[in-house]
Amino acid sequence: MKNNSVIVVIGAGSIGQAIARRVGAGMHIILADLHEENSDVAAKVLSDAGFKVSTAIVDISSRESVQALVAKAQEIGGITGLIHAAGVSPSQASPSTIFKVDLYGTALVLEEFGNVIENGGSGVVIASQSGHRLPSLTPEQDKALATTPAEELLALPFLQSDAVDSSLNAYQLSKRGNSLRVKAEAVRWGKRGARINTISPGIIITPLANDELNGPRGDGYRKMIEISPVGRAGNPDEVGVLAALLMGRDGAFITGSDFLMDGGVTSAYWYGDLAPKSE
Repeated sequence: MKNNSVIVVIGAGSIGQAIARRVGAGMHIILADLHEENSDVAAKVLSDAGFKVSTAIVDISSRESVQALVAKAQEIGGITGLIHAAGVSPSQASPSTIFKVDLYGTALVLEEFGNVIENGGSGVVIASQSGHRLPSLTPEQDKALATTPAEELLALPFLQSDAVDSSLNAYQLSKRGNSLRVKAEAVRWGKRGARINTISPGIIITPLANDELNGPRGDGYRKMIEISPVGRAGNPDEVGVLAALLMGRDGAFITGSDFLMDGGVTSAYWYGDLAPKSE
């Protein structure tokens, strides 16, 4: 068993599964999720397709829980891949929960897995186009999001309730923080001979996206799809294709980078019909 190469998937949803199918052949895949039923359902689908799969429960907002996941993976073999696709959306949670899960939780995952990733290993973190919809932060804020020790991250002044006006704003800050964190972590991962990148998808049809489409911002999401240059939403397999490039040999020169794949929604937001109207 110890000779296995292990890929850990955190967040057993549609995107995590799609990436695992692309990169998991011949590997031992651990599907980890906060909800056991999610990982069990995903494990059956992958097992029925011939993949070697185990499951685990993880709360990414708990260091002890993430450390337990690392330990379980190491019992099986060397960790050569990380797919971090867990998180909550603006319609699902309060600003404080979004920061704790999406921002702090991602920092924890990057830190703990960066301590053990094997030479030649690689990982992807799923961020969001929302991080690209946020106006520029100051250089000091960028550096703080990228390098502040995980346990001090949530105390940053510009993340406090008096400075964050909504769950959407918290989500944008968290996803911007994810891409910045990956840039900084790529230096540390590189010392172990490993790579890490971020993918920032637009509207990809998943259960989480459907929550948004049916939530209070649903009309805005549908408008984004209609006005985007591509004119449609994406699907998880398209994210899987990019992730396979980044995690595989063809992406060996790519690390510390963020890849926006949103059908052009961000372009339309800044320079097209979705652009905020000036007064």
